[in-house]
Amino acid sequence: QVQLVESGGGLVQPGGSLRLSCAASATIFRSYVMGWYRQAPGKQRELVAAFTSDGSTNYADSVKGRFGISRDNAKNTVYLQMNNLKPGDTAVYYCNAKLRATMYWGQGTQVTVSS
Repeated sequence: QVQLVESGGGLVQPGGSLRLSCAASATIFRSYVMGWYRQAPGKQRELVAAFTSDGSTNYADSVKGRFGISRDNAKNTVYLQMNNLKPGDTAVYYCNAKLRATMYWGQGTQVTVSS
């Protein structure tokens, strides 16, 4: 069974920072394209940041310049560094692994930005 284990969510004030982590199995990490999505209440799940198949990165316009996706190949872990957080970033954040038509999701981690 594929496991994507997320951690790092929580409550943060506007302007603050959080780093999310997603640990995957070695097989998944090596072969799948990794990314982060989020879903706010009443809204559809949306892409936040992801690696592309050629190793470059892709970001939602709303997070460009504030969020950064990175990976540690030795730890089979992908990170999402979130800076200058805004209330509109409040959502459940999901780690995603994609290979052609196959997608796997983590359990989600709540990020709440509020004063």
